Amino acid sequence: MIKLLNIAKRFLNEADIPENGVLADFTMGNGKDTLYLSTLVPKGKVYAFDIQQESINNTKELLSSEGYSNAQLILDSHANLDSYIKEEIDGGMFNLGFRPGGDKNIHTMADSTLVAVEKAMGILKRGGVLVISVYPGHKEGKCEGELLEEFLKKYDKKQYSVIMYKIINSTDSPFILAVQKSL
Repeated sequence: MIKLLNIAKRFLNEADIPENGVLADFTMGNGKDTLYLSTLVPKGKVYAFDIQQESINNTKELLSSEGYSNAQLILDSHANLDSYIKEEIDGGMFNLGFRPGGDKNIHTMADSTLVAVEKAMGILKRGGVLVISVYPGHKEGKCEGELLEEFLKKYDKKQYSVIMYKIINSTDSPFILAVQKSL
């Protein structure tokens, strides 16, 4: 079976992200995506957001063990990204849902995710890519997916390309929404 995370990374791997670029992990979790983004911009910067202190701790430990110090770990909602990111970004990742191994009652919420995606699109450089991994297997995840799909459909194709990568014979399967700002 195709791994969703590998597909999500592929969208970013194929973007023209400079090694001194700026990326964002809008849902830090345990830090694996933050580490991946840090490897893409070894001379750049990664902003990483989560609302759980345990996520900060886990990510800090992971980055340190791998020798990366180019990430700013932010204990706040991704919806508040504009309080921290004051520059354009080359790309970013949203891995929605809950932190693997964490409390499943703490998860991303449709309203704040929509705000964060809209703000992230507003600071995305031309040619930049946002990748959103959606998990509709639970009530809030299904709501997030539907809301994001409807929201992203409204963008002019001359300004943004929006792709949906989805297994169509399994309604609860995770899927990806990828957004690229036109050059």
